[in-house]
Formats: sequence, C-alpha cells, structure tokens
Amino acid sequence: MVNLKPFFTEAIKKDASDLHLVGGEPPLIRVEGVLQSLTEKVLNPGELYSSIMGLLSKEQKNRYDSQKELDFAYELDDTRFRVNLHQQRGKIGLSARLIPQEIPTPEDLNFESALLGASELLDGLVLITGPTGCGKSTTIASLIQQINKNRAAHIITIEDPIEFAFTEEKSLVEQREVGTDTLSFANALKYILRQDPNVIFVGEMRDPETIATVLTAAETGHLVFSTLHTGSAAEAIERIVDVFEGSRQKQVLIQLSAVLRMVVAQQLVPATDHGRVPAREILVNTPAVANLIRENNIAQLKSMIQTGSKDGMESMENSMKGLVKAGWVDQETAEKRMGVSRRV
Repeated sequence: MVNLKPFFTEAIKKDASDLHLVGGEPPLIRVEGVLQSLTEKVLNPGELYSSIMGLLSKEQKNRYDSQKELDFAYELDDTRFRVNLHQQRGKIGLSARLIPQEIPTPEDLNFESALLGASELLDGLVLITGPTGCGKSTTIASLIQQINKNRAAHIITIEDPIEFAFTEEKSLVEQREVGTDTLSFANALKYILRQDPNVIFVGEMRDPETIATVLTAAETGHLVFSTLHTGSAAEAIERIVDVFEGSRQKQVLIQLSAVLRMVVAQQLVPATDHGRVPAREILVNTPAVANLIRENNIAQLKSMIQTGSKDGMESMENSMKGLVKAGWVDQETAEKRMGVSRRV
C-alpha cells in the first residue's frame, strides 16, 4: 500500500495548484505553473490502485471500475481537493486540484469593473472561459460570494464535484454534486426551475441538453453562471452554436443574443514576483454585439471588443499591456502568451 496522505500534505505545504499520482511514475506537484517531483521513487501501480480505492465509497468504486473515469472531492486538514481518476496504459492515474480554503475576493483576483458588475445582474447568462487551470471556478465563486454577501437570493450550484464550500450570509445557498445529489447536470437542470432559484451556477456546459436548459433558465429571469473550455469569447459563442444542428442553430443564436450578458476569457500568466496573475478578454453584450450574434457574424466580435472599452470590454492584448505597465508581468512573458513578436 502507498500512504497517500504525505503527498496531499506536501501539496498543501508547498501551495501547489495540482497533485499528480500516476502508476509507474514519480509523484508530481505543480507550483506556479511548473511541475516538480516530490520524490524520484516511482509509484507501484498495484499499490497505488489499492490505496486510491481506499478513498472511495462502494458506489464510487463501482463507477470507476465500470467507466474508468471518476471525479470526486477529497478533504484533508480543512483543504478541499477536486480529484479526477483515470487510466493510462492500463495503470491508474490521479490528478488533484487544490481548492483554496478562503474564497478570494474581487480585489484578490483583480476584477475589472465590468466583471465585478456581473454580481449585480439579476438575470441572463455570464460565461467564464479558458483552459483547464486558469481559475474559471475561482472567478465564479468570487462572484457568487459577492451575491451571497450583498443580497438575499436563492443560489443553487450544480458541480462535479463541489469545489468551494459557501457559508450562507444574506443568501440561501444550495450546492448539489453530480453523482451524489443528482445524476447529471442535465438532470438537475430539468427540475431546478421548480426550486425557486435566483442564481444558478452550472459547473460546465457539456452537452446539448445542458446548454439548452441553461439558455432557457437565463431566458426565464434567472442569473446563470457557467464555464466553457475555450480560449476566447468568440470561440465560446461558436462552441455553443456548433453543439446544435441545422435550423436549431438559428434559434440558439437568437436566444444567445437575448440572454447573454458577458463572456470573460481568462488565462493565468506568470508574474514577475512569482505566482500568477489573471489576464482577461471581456465581451459585454451590447445591442451591437447582440446583433452580430443574432446574425451569426461571430468573426466581427474581436473588433467589437477592441473598440468597446467604453462599454467595459477589453481585449486580451490590452489586458496584457495593463499587466506589463503595472509591473506584474514582464514583456517577454506577455509576448509569449500573446503569440506575437511585437512589443506590447
């Protein structure tokens, strides 16, 4: 058997973002975006499998054995981890994301005024997009906490698994975990409108049924937050539309043009003083933007963002410029992230 606790403890101690335990490989953690070995000794696949199974309930074991995939939450010393189990080359692998104990404030995350304003919305759809590990869930948790602190609302989250645990302040907060409290995102959303919510957080829009129900919820007077794995605001719109076929796409474009409030494409950039800072592209759904979406002129959204600063919009390039000017990110890093050779 492998004692897993020291690996999780070391990840906490070194303020890692991720822990990776893979059969036949040494244990690794990711600190400030860089992978580091915890020890050179490789993990015995059989022993690792047995130890990981010891963390699971009977139902979770059965689900993993049948699907070879499992997401679940694990807690150690008041620190929560979002854990994914998987197979690679016939051996078990574990990837654990550390969830901060405290929900970061908008000031901690350097929210732009337009993004902070998303917590004051009463209805519509707000999307946070970006690659895995860019802080999408953290950004949404901070927005939800602002609502929780400032107004009496009924907030329902659907997560896989639950990440940040909210303590109720002015709001009633219900957190539902896929696999434990509901069968799926789509199944939970099917009944959620009967539960009298004001604010809904859907961990990820994964399939046509979930996306369609999210749009309906936003259309019927609810504020909905969700995430997508896309690199830009325009790609987020395209991803949603491309999930559907034929004439259904036109209907989705019309719905999106009406319910979308904001798309924030985020990435974390290595900072000059270590750590990482967020850079964000922000698309605000003005009447002009809504018209472009409705007419499926998605390619023109980029230029709309570049000229929409008065409406709170910001391009990723300008966000990078601001980080360089403030001294938070160096010139070379910004250029690499933007994929250009010219100076920011």
